[in-house]
Amino acid sequence: MKQFFAALMMLFLINSPIRADELLIRHIAPQGSLDQRSLYVIDLLRLALEKTANTDGPYRLETINRKMFQGRAIKQLAAGKSVDVIWTMTSVEREQQLLPIRIPLLKGLLGHRIFIIRAEDKEKFSMISTLDDLKGLTAGQGHDWPDSEILRANGIKVISSPSYKGLFSMLEMKRFDYFPRGINEPWAEVAAHKDKHFIVEETLLIQYPAPQYFFVNKDNTQLALRLERGLRLAITDGSFDRLFYHHPANREIFESAKIEQRKIFRFKNPLLPAETPLQEKVLWYSPKSRK
Repeated sequence: MKQFFAALMMLFLINSPIRADELLIRHIAPQGSLDQRSLYVIDLLRLALEKTANTDGPYRLETINRKMFQGRAIKQLAAGKSVDVIWTMTSVEREQQLLPIRIPLLKGLLGHRIFIIRAEDKEKFSMISTLDDLKGLTAGQGHDWPDSEILRANGIKVISSPSYKGLFSMLEMKRFDYFPRGINEPWAEVAAHKDKHFIVEETLLIQYPAPQYFFVNKDNTQLALRLERGLRLAITDGSFDRLFYHHPANREIFESAKIEQRKIFRFKNPLLPAETPLQEKVLWYSPKSRK
């Protein structure tokens, strides 16, 4: 009888699917309760992992609860501590420190920058017609954001702060004139600071190639390969674009930005690595590609 039950148990184990260990992936938290743009990226991360669940096994996403500024998150990831994946604009330095998954999460739209300004300055900005006019004003940026260096390299005066939240107070106090934001960012941010009388500037746009990628630790090639495979599967079956164009964080871009009606200042990006896949058109936003 014991032999019968032993044989039966062996048969059960052979024919039962063995569940792989759940892969824990720790990611940084949104920068605030109304940081919709990070919610989009987290949804995209989840999509890539879902696309590969059948081949790579189950996963669990975990948000790091404590606040972590971008510079510290990069250091923690490079050291293999606390965090497994971050998303940030690429640069030569970052691609030396970390392992990039070279698929632009926002299809390059992050390099289209429009401004949060004080409502009282609306007319002043509407009168800007040349780059020299813009150079007469000062932008505000995070001190460890690549944008700060890009703007300075193109002759823009920049005042920086280590605090994302503090930048809004600095704009209100007239420490600088405008806060360039990714084209999917400013409306929610203005709505979150109604007491400060900010508006989204309607006439100008700065554009430079600035893909935002997922990054993992240099040694975590398994996760990097899984994320790239999942993102490319999502691109192929159309689910990447469906999320990109219809996510609440991005919808306002296409309803409100009116890119074609703005005066565009095209800047060089001295931080752009040579490996950037600029020629792979399917990865980048084009007005013609919108569905």
